[in-house]
Amino acid sequence: MTYSCCDELRRQVVRDHPTLNGIDFLEVIDRAASTEAERQRKLELHFVKPLGALTLTATNIRIEGGERIVGIRVLNAVAGSGPSAGVLTVEVDQAGDFSLYTLRLVTDTLNDAVPPGIDPQLTSIDFSFKVECPSPFDCAPYHRCPEEQGAAPAIDYLAKDYASFRRVMLDRMAVLMPQWTERNPADLGVMLVEALAYTADQLSYQQDAVATEAYLGTARRRVSVRRHARLMDYFMSEGCNARAWLQVEVSADVVRVDPANPAIPVGTRFVTRIPGQLTIIADDPRIYERADTIFEAMEPLQSLYADHNELSFYTWSNQRCCLPTGAVSATLAGHHPHLTPGSILLFEEVLGPETGVAADADPARRHAVRLDRIVATTSGGTPLTDPVTAQLVTEITWHDDDALPFPLCLSAATSAGYRDGVSVARGNLLLADHGVTLAEEALGVVPEPFLSMPRSKEEDRCTPRSPRMIPPRFRPGLTKAPLTHAGPAYDHAKSAWAAMQWALRDVQPAITLTGTKESETTTWTARRDLLNSDAAADEYVVEIENDGGGAIRFGDDVHGRRPESGTDFTARYRVGNGRAGNIGADSLVHIAIGIPEITRVRNPLPAIGGQEPESLQDVRQRAPVAYRIQERAVTPVDYAEVTERRADIQRAAATFRWTGSWHTVFATVDRGGGVAVTGEFEADIRAHIERYRMAGHDVEIDGPQFVALEIELHVCVAPEHFRSDVERELLDVLSNRDLPDARRGLFHPDNFTFAQPVYLSSIYAAAHQVAGVESVDVRTFQRQGRPESSALDNGRMDIGRLEIARLDNDRNFAEHGRLTISLGGGK
Repeated sequence: MTYSCCDELRRQVVRDHPTLNGIDFLEVIDRAASTEAERQRKLELHFVKPLGALTLTATNIRIEGGERIVGIRVLNAVAGSGPSAGVLTVEVDQAGDFSLYTLRLVTDTLNDAVPPGIDPQLTSIDFSFKVECPSPFDCAPYHRCPEEQGAAPAIDYLAKDYASFRRVMLDRMAVLMPQWTERNPADLGVMLVEALAYTADQLSYQQDAVATEAYLGTARRRVSVRRHARLMDYFMSEGCNARAWLQVEVSADVVRVDPANPAIPVGTRFVTRIPGQLTIIADDPRIYERADTIFEAMEPLQSLYADHNELSFYTWSNQRCCLPTGAVSATLAGHHPHLTPGSILLFEEVLGPETGVAADADPARRHAVRLDRIVATTSGGTPLTDPVTAQLVTEITWHDDDALPFPLCLSAATSAGYRDGVSVARGNLLLADHGVTLAEEALGVVPEPFLSMPRSKEEDRCTPRSPRMIPPRFRPGLTKAPLTHAGPAYDHAKSAWAAMQWALRDVQPAITLTGTKESETTTWTARRDLLNSDAAADEYVVEIENDGGGAIRFGDDVHGRRPESGTDFTARYRVGNGRAGNIGADSLVHIAIGIPEITRVRNPLPAIGGQEPESLQDVRQRAPVAYRIQERAVTPVDYAEVTERRADIQRAAATFRWTGSWHTVFATVDRGGGVAVTGEFEADIRAHIERYRMAGHDVEIDGPQFVALEIELHVCVAPEHFRSDVERELLDVLSNRDLPDARRGLFHPDNFTFAQPVYLSSIYAAAHQVAGVESVDVRTFQRQGRPESSALDNGRMDIGRLEIARLDNDRNFAEHGRLTISLGGGK
């Protein structure tokens, strides 16, 4: 009987036997043959030990097998000597084909019995004449013991619940064990069947749940919807926390020199009003439980100054003054050397301009600015003063993006008399956001793997591979919710307005994760997803469940590193998210810090930015179409469209021009408010277009071609109106300015864009809105300096594709358009 064994020990047993010998292996002499005719005709038969007295001739050797070439005869057999005493060289009449042959030792030609002195188990050997022919396969025998493939039982796939599973198993048992007819629930067999049916019912439910979560339209879990949406390049929003400016008032200066020890460190807590508590509260969880909302400082405030509690504006001995809309500079009364570039100031109306009463102050007249430039001393180093009154003053300038959005009244003649200090400035401001940092939380230890992949039935059982262990599932959850998702940190080089502007795609979970193994600690980084993470990246994703709780998902050693078994993880995170943080002004009144000089804490402006997580239904509607947004620019229309995606661009047009060796795309942009196209702005737009542009296209940015208009009106004024009043009002309504009553002049830059014609009817309509105008006669309506225009007759002036109509009526820039008004009648 022939066995397939992994460990062949028979040769060693025969080697130790005193009399028996046997075949060890066989070599076919191919390339080593002396002549071409002798190739594959000599076989070297190696025995376990020297032949000694054992004599074997050609009659003792038989070669069997073959497909195309059969009946190979042995011509000669010669035993070796010396080191080759255990080798028998066999010469055959011809080489065999590519099939297997068997060399067998027999007593003689007519007797198939095993020769005396030869072990029956080692009397034959299989070989191939073509063993030296190139082959991609290993010549070693492949040991395979395939399992018997039995007939699979019929499966009722309609069985999906406990009752049907119980019925199916009892029916199967009736086939396998017809003698077992017991159906009493107390019977051991029935009990095992019912236990298995219960387990099968649970597994069936899990299968249904997996099938439900497999599609965007049917998924119920937030994690599933999030993953489906990401496959369509859509990022599901988990909401965002709110942030607010906070002002701290002190009774005396609190100066800290060491940057590592600021007066207000990052993470200092500010809470809403708690009855019975002073401004300064203890850092006690029992107190926090009584607060509705908690904010934490996003940035440190190095020092606190008492004179920054309230800063008065200096009006240079003038009265009834205001800072107009768009103002970016002012003068403060007093010497304030501690104001520095980057400091945040709050402008606040504290008295009613009409009554002079604090209760009548408009809370909407509050605005935060970031200072760019402060002049508190002269070039000689002495404090800056008013040369007339010798009053100490400080000049301040703030960022252009923080320009006043409304006029700010500084002094006024009220019903109670003239009042200064209608509005003031306040310092000691810092940025805080909604959420509270929790104590470090243990997430557990990554378990050791205990399951392995089953071995393949096709695998060589004699050379088994090491079992491939299945990495253990480790997806720890956070015990508290909702996890805070915060926007990027405030860049102090930008404006105060920019601190409240961020994109939801930049929001990240507020969590710090550390893993410790064998005294080595690694900090892991949170990411929105791991698709761009390499195999060695210590990164993870926080997946939010339906209840707002978070779970940590690590990488798989392809996208992100999988944590090693035995790693102990801890997390420190914040909770507090969504619209709950959008609290009103003056809601935060307590601070948890031990500085007795602090007398007041407040948020003068409402907290903004808090957004709720995106609902599952919204994601189902948006995700399937979100990826259809154009993400490349090929044609001029494409370039114009992607340029207009910037919020500060009103309209754009693009033109292809051949510049000698390649095409250059000239993007002509119309900025909001008629702002000029500067070199810095060009660089920003070029960087914005870079991700969309086609290879081989250069991009250049230029401004529009403005068309200056020349218009002359003759207006008949009603008898009861003054001509000067009517003229002033006409100049306003036909101007390019924002008017005090929130209206825009007809020729405001935002009212016109590329290729937009100017209609004569719009001028008539605007002029007739002015009280006292009886009639209007347009006598000139043309491009400036182009009297041959037919626009007056047509009632319309056409504008080119890259042109924009302009009428500034500015005497300093007469080439920017001119409006002439002559009046008759009136007073």
